[in-house]
Amino acid sequence: MSGSDPKARPKPGPWPPAPDASPLPPATWAKKTGFRPKFSGETNASDSGQISLPPRPREHRDAQPDLEAGRGRPAPASAVPSPAPTPSPAPAAVAVPAPPSGRAGAGAAPAVNGGTETVVPPSANNKKDQSVKRRRDSDGGGGGAHRKLPSGGNGGANGQGNSEGGARRATRNDEVIDVLPQEDEGFPARHSHMKYELRDTPGLVPIGFYGLQHYLSMLGSLILIPLVIVPAMGGSQEDTSMVVSTVLFISGVTTLLHTSFGSRLPLIQGPSFVFLAPALAIINSPEFQGLNGNHFKHIMKRLQGAVVIASAFQTILGYSGLMSIILRLINPVVVAPTIAAVGLSFYSYGFPLVGTCIEIGAVQILFVIIFSLYLRKISVFGHRIFLIYAVPLALGITWAMAFLLTETGAYSYKGCNANIPASNIISEHCRKRISRMKFCRVDTSRALTSSPWFRFPYPLQWGTPVFEWKMAVLMCVVSIISSVDSVGSYHASSLLVASRPPTPGVLSRGIGLEGLCSVLAGLWGTGTGSTTLTENVHTLAVTKMGSRRAVELGACILIVLSLVGKVGGFIASIPLVMVAALLCFMWAMLTALGLSNLRYSEAGSSRNIIIVGLSLFFSLSVPAYFQQYGISPNSNSSVPSYFQPYVVASHGPIRTTFGGLNYFLNTLLSLHMVVAFIMAVILDNTVPGSRQERGVYVWSDAETARREPAVAKDYELPFRVGRLFRWVKWVGL
Repeated sequence: MSGSDPKARPKPGPWPPAPDASPLPPATWAKKTGFRPKFSGETNASDSGQISLPPRPREHRDAQPDLEAGRGRPAPASAVPSPAPTPSPAPAAVAVPAPPSGRAGAGAAPAVNGGTETVVPPSANNKKDQSVKRRRDSDGGGGGAHRKLPSGGNGGANGQGNSEGGARRATRNDEVIDVLPQEDEGFPARHSHMKYELRDTPGLVPIGFYGLQHYLSMLGSLILIPLVIVPAMGGSQEDTSMVVSTVLFISGVTTLLHTSFGSRLPLIQGPSFVFLAPALAIINSPEFQGLNGNHFKHIMKRLQGAVVIASAFQTILGYSGLMSIILRLINPVVVAPTIAAVGLSFYSYGFPLVGTCIEIGAVQILFVIIFSLYLRKISVFGHRIFLIYAVPLALGITWAMAFLLTETGAYSYKGCNANIPASNIISEHCRKRISRMKFCRVDTSRALTSSPWFRFPYPLQWGTPVFEWKMAVLMCVVSIISSVDSVGSYHASSLLVASRPPTPGVLSRGIGLEGLCSVLAGLWGTGTGSTTLTENVHTLAVTKMGSRRAVELGACILIVLSLVGKVGGFIASIPLVMVAALLCFMWAMLTALGLSNLRYSEAGSSRNIIIVGLSLFFSLSVPAYFQQYGISPNSNSSVPSYFQPYVVASHGPIRTTFGGLNYFLNTLLSLHMVVAFIMAVILDNTVPGSRQERGVYVWSDAETARREPAVAKDYELPFRVGRLFRWVKWVGL
């Protein structure tokens, strides 16, 4: 490169002999299909599947408005205007037409739709690269030996790129195709927006700060599920505190395992909302309705057994290579309605419970909306604190407000006690106000005072798991939905932080390890399986921290906090109405993140619109039929109204002579995500449509990944563990 500083980056070469051109696949799926973007803003990708910006003239790229900051970036004075690309041949001194094979020359940007691009010296981009420490391999290797060069040039001598090897490197690393950039906090172009990438190690202090920030921004996803399922099982506040501590411990351990031996992407593992609906269905099974006293451990042991069997099934699905086959059926048009249905399925729980103390719950929702939307552009020391910490900030402010109302006597009623069961209250005055005392006061919980300072979560702490086939098979089906959720998260996060998307083998390896992590969650007794948190992709895009080390250090901090019993007790003392208010926001976010997968397809295609619409509608309508079948409108039930959709096993329309089969089918078809997945898979794989219209996920080719040092170092296993998997080609690079 003529304008680059030779001291700023390692010198290229010596390069091994380049392989023949014939084995290399076409550079992009767009070239395979002749795709011309018409509908979606997410139009094209490079050969790695990475979203890239075109090599525009310098002045236009710098003056492009920042949609998050709400202002345009001023163009530097040194910017030199470049002529716009034209279809007609341009002089060789300023532009080079694309070769017939589709590979761009080393010194020129690739042609778009037969046009040409003006070469812009990349020296101006080196200043930003020099401000961040050189990438080092997270496992001790030399990650700095291979760095992605700015678009518009590559490592050819003096920027000319006459050698064959230079041309090939330009194709694999620097080739870009005309796209419409997405610069909001969705899935931005990685090299333009991320502060730290996958193998960057900026230092202990930044890593600790960003790691803790990563987990705080996802606080709701980590702690809210135990606050829902433990009271539903009849557990006490002490039980809730212990389950919360267990969830924090398992999340930290499984995250370390996944970033080391799974997909190796900076993705947090934790309790998934995918497992929440079937867990509630099992909790509200008919055989548990007649139990007296605290039946928390009785139900938890059966829930653990179902999770362990389903997790073992997911492990086999991943490590056997079956996941690589199922990938052919899983595309964005399938992932989008399936994950969206997970968030939409809990509408009966969200606001009805918020309404039990509307002045607290509604204010909580309002704060989250204001912080995450109206104040999202406000930066403090370069960090958008209101956008990143919307959930913990809203929780803290609302909790303080509720505490002041409780202390001032707003919810004190003479002669009434919130700890007395409603069935034992004689006074009609107290009976009317027992709901407000129970849900609005913040001093009704004894979880914090009763929690020990130190407690180590251990396996089988609730007893030996009990295995029942009808519950286990139900969870096995849900584990497939969990794998579909992870597929979308792997692809979206890799576009942000990695050099290329993972190979199908790496993806299968990640799914297999997620199954092993869920086995640990079942043995320790978290109540749900462990999987990649979908909200993690949004957190990566917002915090712009993609360092694997930051997530790992944050996981270590989480493990330490899980050993402090008071932390679990403090979280368990969150008033239930605030939990419901936060869940309204979290489930809405989950729905939006699921639908955002449509950006990889032609979102305006009538084919995709109809498929997604049918999948979402029937995912709500069919379960509603099963949930409401045989229920009288005026029937009295001891089950709270927000748990009514999960008692379908006792009254569903399927009534054969086999009670276990009735339980399985009635419960399965009452789960919204299962119906959405079945509809989307059948329609997307039977209705004709081109690859670009369907938005087929682009995964890295295994042979190409092994030849590229950056891809190999992103996904290879540490400590030479990968050598053990060389004979298992479907779970390696």
